[in-house]
Amino acid sequence: MAVKIEVGAGGVPHNQILIYGLVGSLILIYLTYLNSATNTEYFAFFGGLASVAALVWGADTIKHLCSYGLGTGVPSAGMIALGSGVIAALFGAMTGIFAPIVAIIVAAIIGAVSGLLANHVVRMDIPVMIISLTELAVVGAITVLGLIAMVGGTFDFQNLFGGGSVSLGLVIGSGVIALIFMLAAIAIQHAFNACLGPDEKQDRTLMLAAECGFLSMIPIAVISFAFIAFIPALISLVVSIVGWLYTYMRYIELSKRDAYAWLDAKPILEPKGGA
Repeated sequence: MAVKIEVGAGGVPHNQILIYGLVGSLILIYLTYLNSATNTEYFAFFGGLASVAALVWGADTIKHLCSYGLGTGVPSAGMIALGSGVIAALFGAMTGIFAPIVAIIVAAIIGAVSGLLANHVVRMDIPVMIISLTELAVVGAITVLGLIAMVGGTFDFQNLFGGGSVSLGLVIGSGVIALIFMLAAIAIQHAFNACLGPDEKQDRTLMLAAECGFLSMIPIAVISFAFIAFIPALISLVVSIVGWLYTYMRYIELSKRDAYAWLDAKPILEPKGGA
């Protein structure tokens, strides 16, 4: 039987973050399609912003799942999310404008199957395992697809492979897809892993998730100089750096706030043994 461990009580309900993350990231990733509509690459940075929105949602999902005592399962959850996400994102990229929606559906199926196996075969018996792994797989798919769009200016396989600005074969063969996997996997798992403890606060954890997302965007923006035009890549880099600086400073402020709250905390006194 799994025992839930309450952490960071209060804050925005998880289902609300789920809606914001799913809808927000979907809108942002579709904004990259403006590149195809306008025959430019200036909107590539929206792919990175979609990844940030998804990662914030994913960090809260990991917190929701790991409140059942899976502290050491945080890295595993992140790897499952991105492993499922890569498969779903590449499958979805072959469906043109419907790529994000197809990727979400495929990822949800993979995540649900993983959750069923974890609960009914491995017998972990975590009440939120199935729904959480489903969410994390979707987060992984959106994150991967968003960062691919940031590198190549589009999430459409045909444009990436054929007449677009970059070949999908180059994204995969050059190792960029592996870098996207690792950056996203670390970003999705780090926030809750770093903030876990009796003083964990939702706003600080999610701010760190956003900071990790923007930090992951920076190397992707640098790499995009090799695949898209200079000005669009420069825009992506500027957006990434500005977003990272803002979220980093906010995270430091929230960390100081929470550290101050513990400043006068007294140690737990051990009972003295009797004679």
